[in-house]
Amino acid sequence: MTLSLKARKRWSLVILLLGLPIYVVVAVSMMNLLYPDPVARGPIWIELVIYVGLGVLWAVPLKFIFMGVGQPDPDV
Repeated sequence: MTLSLKARKRWSLVILLLGLPIYVVVAVSMMNLLYPDPVARGPIWIELVIYVGLGVLWAVPLKFIFMGVGQPDPDV
């Protein structure tokens, strides 16, 4: 099933305004489970790799929704 451009724009807005902040809270909570003591944290580069990986991971399954959202509507 293919979404229209208007539907993809609406879904992308919902994802960015509601879904992404929820995803950020979940990612930070997961990091707090890995490193519960802020003083005895692991190497900073490991945290950086995990955050970058999680930052890319959220967009992979939603890529089809964001494709072409910034383009003008071809049906008009």
